[in-house]
Amino acid sequence: MQLSHNEENNFSLTRFESMLKTNDVLFFDSEEFENIIHHYLENGKIALAKKAVKLGLSQHPTSVNLKLLRVEILVFEDKLDQAEGILNEIYDLESSNEEIYIQKANILSKKDLHHEAIKMLETALEITYDEADVYSLLGMEYLFLEDFENAKQNFMKCLEADEEDYSALYNIMYCFDFLEQKQGAIDYLNSFLDRNPYSEVGWHQLGKQYFDLKNYSKALSAFDFAIISDDTFIGAYLEKGKVLEKLGRLNEAIENYTITMDLDDPTSFAYLRIGKCYEKLGLDELALKNYRQTVHEDPLLDKGWIAITDFFYKKGNYQKSLYYINKAINIDGENVLYWKRYARINNKLQHLEEAERGYRRTLELGNYELETWIKRCDVLIDLGEFEAAIQNLLQAVEFYPETAEIEYRLAGLYFMLHEPEKGNFHLNNALKMDSEYYIIIEELFPSIFARKSVKDKIKLHLKSCS
Repeated sequence: MQLSHNEENNFSLTRFESMLKTNDVLFFDSEEFENIIHHYLENGKIALAKKAVKLGLSQHPTSVNLKLLRVEILVFEDKLDQAEGILNEIYDLESSNEEIYIQKANILSKKDLHHEAIKMLETALEITYDEADVYSLLGMEYLFLEDFENAKQNFMKCLEADEEDYSALYNIMYCFDFLEQKQGAIDYLNSFLDRNPYSEVGWHQLGKQYFDLKNYSKALSAFDFAIISDDTFIGAYLEKGKVLEKLGRLNEAIENYTITMDLDDPTSFAYLRIGKCYEKLGLDELALKNYRQTVHEDPLLDKGWIAITDFFYKKGNYQKSLYYINKAINIDGENVLYWKRYARINNKLQHLEEAERGYRRTLELGNYELETWIKRCDVLIDLGEFEAAIQNLLQAVEFYPETAEIEYRLAGLYFMLHEPEKGNFHLNNALKMDSEYYIIIEELFPSIFARKSVKDKIKLHLKSCS
């Protein structure tokens, strides 16, 4: 009885691994070694691949293919000089082997010599029988050079040579997106689908393009065709759910998200979207149940914690909101979105010191929005920390020069600290920038606003502007 190709490979692998365990030396032909090495490389078992190469070359020292596989491993390990030396030896024996040029291109690419790598691949293209692979490699080299137009063209040629190479299709879409050629992407996908009408990936990508353009009816049709082409395609159900949400068809969206859970293990994304739909439908218990499932499924997904925190915040249940944002911060203390909410919730609860800590941490993590500087300042004013409030605003000025909201606060703070010269300087600046904002002084510093000198200055400026 003749064994199938897969059965032969499995038999060879079993014999090889048995040999490693027993230290017996068994003979394999060079093609068997190649298949064994390819298997280990594809599965990331580099140590076993190296052993197979070593044993293979001991039994077949003149095998060019085994030597090339050794080169591939050396390149992977960044032993580029050693790999290049072996390639030069092989070149002297067999200069028409395209794999030599492909591996030389890999070495040049690793050295960031992408133009030289492209020349090598173009040489390989002239002699190869596998054009798709070489075009794909050329596309990647152009991506490294950020030459997205040439990258796109090469990935297109790759897809022409192998219309099932979906990684090439994804890369083509990436190039179209980067070049902001939405209509070009849609035209290309429609042309591709004319040739491949049952390509679920093609329909899925077309739907995403229409979704980005807010053409939800066409996006919905595309995702429906993706599902017709493959009714187990989870990505199409998820995207269809997002479109149905946009169209306000929330119950249908929930159905599509639920289908993904029947097809495979539930995802945090599906739970989150279902929760959002139930919240919009006013079904709070079901919304909360799904938000809790979201953070249980993936505690690192910040959108889950934010959803459940915001849910209670909108209900005015600030204690519960604080409880969940504290849990989130305990998991990821570097997430700026968590600290912004922590500050806002504590501010609502009048926990001023904790609110100040939250705004300060938000700034430390690089969130330099004007609102963050202003709110921290106002909390520091409430705490009576006038000097700290000034330092906070002086930092804010570096990012937001000539901002009336900052200048009025600086004026009030300097007046509070009995530095009238600086107070008047910043009040004059503020009035020139936006005289209507003088209400900031009135609200934050009523005792300063009550001063006759301050009122007169404001009235005089408003009169001169009228």
